[in-house]
Amino acid sequence: MRYLLAVWDGGGATPPNLGIARLLVDRGHEVVVYGDPTLADAIAATGAEHRIWPTAPQRMSTALDDDVLKDWECRTQLAALTRVRDRLMTGPAARFAADVAAALDAEPFDAVLADGLLLGALVGAEARGIPTAALVGSVYLQPSRTRPPFGLGLAPAHNALGRARDRAAYALMTAAAGAGMGPVNAARAEHGLAPVRNPREQWDRADRVLVLTGSAFDDPPPDAPNTRYVGPVLEDIPAEGSIELPPGDAPLVVVGLSSSYMKQADLLNRISRALASLPVRAVITTGPAIDPDEIPTSKNVVVVQSASHAELIPKAALVITHAGHGTLIKALTAGVPALCIPLGRDQPENAARAARHGVAGVLPKGADADAIATAVLDMLLEPSYRDAAVDLGGRIRAEIASGVLASELEALPGLRRRAS
Repeated sequence: MRYLLAVWDGGGATPPNLGIARLLVDRGHEVVVYGDPTLADAIAATGAEHRIWPTAPQRMSTALDDDVLKDWECRTQLAALTRVRDRLMTGPAARFAADVAAALDAEPFDAVLADGLLLGALVGAEARGIPTAALVGSVYLQPSRTRPPFGLGLAPAHNALGRARDRAAYALMTAAAGAGMGPVNAARAEHGLAPVRNPREQWDRADRVLVLTGSAFDDPPPDAPNTRYVGPVLEDIPAEGSIELPPGDAPLVVVGLSSSYMKQADLLNRISRALASLPVRAVITTGPAIDPDEIPTSKNVVVVQSASHAELIPKAALVITHAGHGTLIKALTAGVPALCIPLGRDQPENAARAARHGVAGVLPKGADADAIATAVLDMLLEPSYRDAAVDLGGRIRAEIASGVLASELEALPGLRRRAS
C-alpha cells in the first residue's frame, strides 16, 4: 500500500512519526513523507521518500532564526500555546490543506497519516475522501468529558464530584478551544467542507486518531470512538556511534532535555554541577540546540550532543528529563524511573502523570544544583520508583509487542470515512 505521511520538524515530537514510516517501509509498503528540509536525512534513513512542503511553513535550516514557532520568546505558557496554534495548527491551515490536496490529486495514495497538530493536512485529506489517521505523539491532548482538563496536572476522577468537574471543564475548554479556528474553517470552506468548532472536531473527522503512548500511562481513555492507543514508537534521534561511559560501576544517570531550543543551557549547567557532587556516573545529551562545550564536565560526567537512547537508557538507574514525551516514555518503557524538570509545552502534564504513577519525581525548572542533587540521591535510594517503573514498563512493552500499531495502520486504507 501507499501512504502519505505529513509531518513537521517538532524536535523530539518528530521521531515517533518517522518511526511509523520506518515500520511501514519494513513491512513492504511505500511511504512518501512531506516534511521540512531539516528532516531530509532522518526521513531518508527510514527508507521513505522525502518531499518538502510546496507552500506550507517549514524549517529551512537548524538555525534558531529558522525555527517556525520560536516559542521560547513567549513569557507565559498561554502565549506559547497561542503561538503554536497560530503558526502551526490553525494559522497556516489553508496552505497545509492545499499541499496535501494537491499531492493526492497528483498521484494515488491509499491513506494519509498526519501529525495531529497539522489540522490543515487533515482538512486536505478529508476533502479528497482518503482514509486518514491523526498521529498523536504524546498523551491525548484534546478536551474530553471523561478526563481531567489537560494542562492542570489533575488526577483522574474517582467520584461523582470529580466526574462533574471533568464535564464542566470539558464545556469550558471546548469553548475556549474554538478561538483561532477561523483559518481552519476558511480552508474547509475552500474545499467544500462544513465548519468545525474546535480542533477536537477536526480530529473527530479523521477515521482514526492513533495515540502513540502507553494506554497504561495515559489514563483514563477519552470519549472519542475513533481513538486507538497503539503504544509508543521508540525511534531514536540520529546519533553518531557509541560513547564511552565514565569509568566505574556507580549508578548511571542519563540526562536528556529538549532536542529543540527551550533556553535549557542554564538548567543543564545546574544538573551537571549536581551530578558532579554525587557518587554516580552521568551522561548528559545536549541535543542540537545547545553546544556541549557550554556545559561543564567532570571525571564522572560526560557531555555529548547526542547519544542513542536505545543504547543508554536501559543501562541507567535514573533519567533526568524535561518530561518531553519522547524521552520520558523511553525511560518508562525500559523500566527506568525519571526525575522530571518541566520547561513548558506539554511537559508539566507529562511530569504530573508520571508522578501519579509513582515512577517520577518532579522539580521546578528553577531548582538549584543542591536541590537537584538531593532529588537524585533520594530517587536512587528509594526502591519504589524503580519498582513502579518496572511494572509500568512491562505493560507498555506488552502493548508494543501486540502489534496493534501495524494492525491499525494496515487496516486504515480499508476504512470508509464516517458520514458527516
